[in-house]
Amino acid sequence: MNVIEEFLKRQRIAIIDGAMATELEARGCDLNDDLWSARVLLEQPELIRAVHLDYFNNGADIAITASYQATVEGFARRGLSREQALDLIKKSVQLAQEARDEFWAKEENRVGRLRPLIAGSVGPYGAYLADGSEYRGDYNLSEDELIAFHRPRVEAHIASGADLLACETIPCGIEARALIRLLAGFPNTLAWFTFTAKDGEHISNGERIADIAAFLDSQPQAAAIGINCTSPLHIPSLVREIKKNTNKPIIVYPNSGEYYSAVTNTWHGETSSDKFGLQSKEWYENGATLIGGCCRTTPGHIREISNWSRK
Repeated sequence: MNVIEEFLKRQRIAIIDGAMATELEARGCDLNDDLWSARVLLEQPELIRAVHLDYFNNGADIAITASYQATVEGFARRGLSREQALDLIKKSVQLAQEARDEFWAKEENRVGRLRPLIAGSVGPYGAYLADGSEYRGDYNLSEDELIAFHRPRVEAHIASGADLLACETIPCGIEARALIRLLAGFPNTLAWFTFTAKDGEHISNGERIADIAAFLDSQPQAAAIGINCTSPLHIPSLVREIKKNTNKPIIVYPNSGEYYSAVTNTWHGETSSDKFGLQSKEWYENGATLIGGCCRTTPGHIREISNWSRK
């Protein structure tokens, strides 16, 4: 039984945290940068720790590290060595662990709760490109090239003691297959796999989520399968499609429903997450058991999930 299954055996739902960048911006950080929230690892790491703690205090069971856009190549553009870059990725895990330990040290926080988990964020190749291709999947790279790109950061997360990896915001099947091949070299490591989607049946590059789920269902190191950074409106259908093709836990953490412009590095449109608590309950009823929020969601959204799920 893997760490996710063990958690869900004792608690009907595992609550994932919400957006990191949104909360950092609320604390005054300027994230108009190719490194996005990874920039704060360099400049103000204490703010990352504070955001993690805020999410734990609002009900999160799993913290995703601030390493989504942290890569050796990305930090090299800032003049950092490979060793310095890998140390910063490890630091992202350490900050989440410190926040978890601070939260768990208070006896009142242990009532009705399980000790939170830390998921090391392995963002897609498109996040490094910072051109919005994590919502398209048009990389034109081979599996071997994607493995070479992801290997150093995967190794850094594992070395730092993350409980599992969050292979997230994946727009195409080839990247998932590359990550599965890479993980085979680390047989004791588990990861969840979440994808961006263009509608209620297809991931961003047009592949069917049903086919993706069927492939991952046969992979022992895939601890959960699902969707992130996608409109809440598509989640019910996507969950149903995934459920038809896997017995693994289903994970969803959609964004606010707004859309991202890689040209201006800003979000546009109207939110469809104004009833996040009610929506998240529907996702649970459809089959999702790991639920949280992605871009533009807040500790308030996570509190809404906690309010109904812990009754």
